[in-house]
Amino acid sequence: MCGFCGELRFDGGHAELATIDLMNHQIRRRGPDHGGSYSDGPLALGHRRLAIIDLSVHANQPMVDQQLNLALVFNGTIYNYKELRETLKGLGYSFFSNGDTEVILKAYHAWGEDCVEHLSGMFAFAVWDAQKQSLFMARDRFGIKPLYYAVNGKALRFASNTQALLAAGGVDTTLDPLALHYQFTLHGVVPAPHTIFKGIRKLPPGHTMTIEANGTQRLSRYWRYSATRTDRPMSDRDWLEAIHDELREAVRKRNEIADVPVGVLLSGGLDSSLLVALLAEAGVKDLRTFSVGFEDQPEEKGNEFEYSDPVAERYQTRHHKFLVPNGEVLMRMPEAVDQMSEPMFGQDAVAFFLLGEQVSQQIKVVQSGQGADEVFGGYFWYSRIMQEKQGEAVDRFAKHYFDRDHDEYLRMVTDRYGAGDHTRELIANRLQESDAETLIDAVLYLDQTMLIVDDPVKRVDNMTMAWGLEARVPFLDHHLVELAARCPPELKLRDGGKYPLKAMARGIVPDAVIDRPKGYFPMPALKYVRGEFLEFMQDILSSQAARERGVFRQSYIDMLLAAPEMHHTRIRGSKLWHIALFEFWLQRHLTVY
Repeated sequence: MCGFCGELRFDGGHAELATIDLMNHQIRRRGPDHGGSYSDGPLALGHRRLAIIDLSVHANQPMVDQQLNLALVFNGTIYNYKELRETLKGLGYSFFSNGDTEVILKAYHAWGEDCVEHLSGMFAFAVWDAQKQSLFMARDRFGIKPLYYAVNGKALRFASNTQALLAAGGVDTTLDPLALHYQFTLHGVVPAPHTIFKGIRKLPPGHTMTIEANGTQRLSRYWRYSATRTDRPMSDRDWLEAIHDELREAVRKRNEIADVPVGVLLSGGLDSSLLVALLAEAGVKDLRTFSVGFEDQPEEKGNEFEYSDPVAERYQTRHHKFLVPNGEVLMRMPEAVDQMSEPMFGQDAVAFFLLGEQVSQQIKVVQSGQGADEVFGGYFWYSRIMQEKQGEAVDRFAKHYFDRDHDEYLRMVTDRYGAGDHTRELIANRLQESDAETLIDAVLYLDQTMLIVDDPVKRVDNMTMAWGLEARVPFLDHHLVELAARCPPELKLRDGGKYPLKAMARGIVPDAVIDRPKGYFPMPALKYVRGEFLEFMQDILSSQAARERGVFRQSYIDMLLAAPEMHHTRIRGSKLWHIALFEFWLQRHLTVY
């Protein structure tokens, strides 16, 4: 796990390492173990390394293969790299390192742009072909690893976060009206290739891009899966056994493919508890688990230790609990926001940031439960959507998911940002694209290939990598997802959702964890906006910067401030928090860079 950056000039000039140094500084937290750079005429690369596989200097990056005329920067982990290495050796390739980075270099030389189809894991990378004078960039199937880029008439720059691109300068930071509509309709999700800034784009998940030295770009999609069931019929028992086997393998690979210990972020929910149980089932000893909690509010407990403690006790893990006072949440919030590549509305981003700080002091790699709800139908709105039988698919989805209808959006933003219903158009097209048998199949496909990328997955990557901590997500193993997509939705949504996981967990996870209501990292202080947190949001929205920016109508701000705990989205997000966080993110990033 690492961070990288680069520049490719189109104007005949030489890329400058001074620019790479500026960008490398902004990704240093992603890779505390080593920093490096490389230049070759119009191309320059920068890298910060978090050493996980092959801890020797031979695996440092940028990695250059003089014989093949290739240079590479890479962020992620390839879980089948040992098998690929043997295949490539059979094709005549020799290796100077023992990690997964060099395997990508050889795979690109052997199979060209099709190399990504051979890779199983989470990855973003860029390969410079000195002979062809072309740059090849790729992103994994679920966008677990980020890849942002900015293009002007003279050059393309790319990096693992937006902060690096902003620091390099020359970025158009005008707000993108389409992205703004997505941001406030899909609770913080701005689907690729857009970002909130017109001048920054991101490579979509499951895609590659080839850029020639003259600036010509070619975007290609290399992966999609079917949300239909064409296989022979399977019994419920067959499905449960198949899913169990595939998840067991995904968890095993993410534990074994590392030259350092691997722990688990144990929230107290079903997903992370099941990971602990499966690792114990695989014979892992001395497993380390980590939980975080916050101060209670009268309406809600601030921690889930009553669920995580019994799991840790049952499997005798080396368990660590961290209790964070409310005062520290507010004090540390600016730091967490500074690490967000894009504005994130999920309040547990702050929780993951504070947890990541503690965990990184003891370990470099953890497994996390992100993706289980999206793959196996764990959220409450799925069953509601499945029950909808009338109307267009997008309207049946929007009724239970959109944060704001278009009319409310127009009441929220000022005239300069009011436009067409961009989000409805986008979602309608994506639901149709899935070619699914049922609406819920299409919704799950939409969630897994678009919405999850820029909400929980991005949140966990940003907040853990802020501390040089690698988070692995076995529920997003693409073999498991492809299998689950063929599983009948009625089975997945049985008993409140995630039935295959609940059935798998029965007997190896405490019943109280399995049967509890769906939970999240609780942060009551941000959910119930009052006291100093309310004052914090008031100050942001009444600041001179907010008034001059003029994104939100004052009448809408006044409405939310008059009753801050009454205005929630359909999936229980605070509308006041949304606009305050968005403005605060802009202030932190546009002021610094």
